[in-house]
Amino acid sequence: MFGGTSILIVVSVTMDTVAQIQSHLLAHQYEGLIKKSKLRGGRR
Repeated sequence: MFGGTSILIVVSVTMDTVAQIQSHLLAHQYEGLIKKSKLRGGRR
């Protein structure tokens, strides 16, 4: 049987992992948008 502390640790690690995945995906999306905007507005 799990104790309260181990459940808290598992939950916090899971939430941290999810947050890292989300920030990685967002960074990847922004990277793509920046590349697209550079391609479109290259000649100024």
